[in-house]
Amino acid sequence: MARSSSLLLNYNMVKKIFKRSRNNQGKKFWNSEYDSKKDENLGISTNPSGDLVKFLHWVDKQEGVFDLDQGSYVYDIGCGNGRNLIYLAKEFAMVGSGFDISQEAIESARGHSDGLDLTYSVHKMDGTIDLPDDSVDLVLDMMASHFLGADSRELLRSEIKRVLKPGGWLFYKTFLLDEDRNAKKLLREYPAREEGTYIHPKMGVEEHVSTMHEIKEEFGKYFTLHKILKSHNHIKNGRPNKRRSVSVYAQL
Repeated sequence: MARSSSLLLNYNMVKKIFKRSRNNQGKKFWNSEYDSKKDENLGISTNPSGDLVKFLHWVDKQEGVFDLDQGSYVYDIGCGNGRNLIYLAKEFAMVGSGFDISQEAIESARGHSDGLDLTYSVHKMDGTIDLPDDSVDLVLDMMASHFLGADSRELLRSEIKRVLKPGGWLFYKTFLLDEDRNAKKLLREYPAREEGTYIHPKMGVEEHVSTMHEIKEEFGKYFTLHKILKSHNHIKNGRPNKRRSVSVYAQL
């Protein structure tokens, strides 16, 4: 019995160390990508996401659905260099906050947010949101929560529901598995323990890729899904091209 307890303790210690190593590896990768002194990175832009701008234009046409007005609060999960928060603050006078695992990214965000009512913090994503109930008008989860495991993703969805005001919005963007040969190759060659998840060969962290069925099931129980847009540039001349993504316009 004592030996079994000892083995369990050792297993849990190894599991913790492995998880910490993965987190540090991801943090190191993103700090490197946002390093302003680097000549080569992922081509990180300071312009707002085109998919977010498209969402905002769509919302603007929906009379009485959502007013993007002065003082509306936006929360950005994995905000990177703050480009989307900064755009919302400048164009719509919105206020808000965001966080990212990368210190380099947050320093960049703060450096470009002078005079704007935006706050930033550096910490890892764990599925929790440190904000009061019914306090947020718009949540952005753009290529961020797919780094979480299944339980933490579910926790995050419930947390988003908790902090959104009645009628508030979630703009969600993630990788889509359907018809994406690149994603299927990653799942074959770098499988993780969770179904639909692989270990990113460059970052060394687990990354989940969703199906349309999964998105509808998991988000549909919390939100009204007004629009789901799938990218179509994943195949070019019959060959795999870019990774496929999906954008979801969801309302509480």
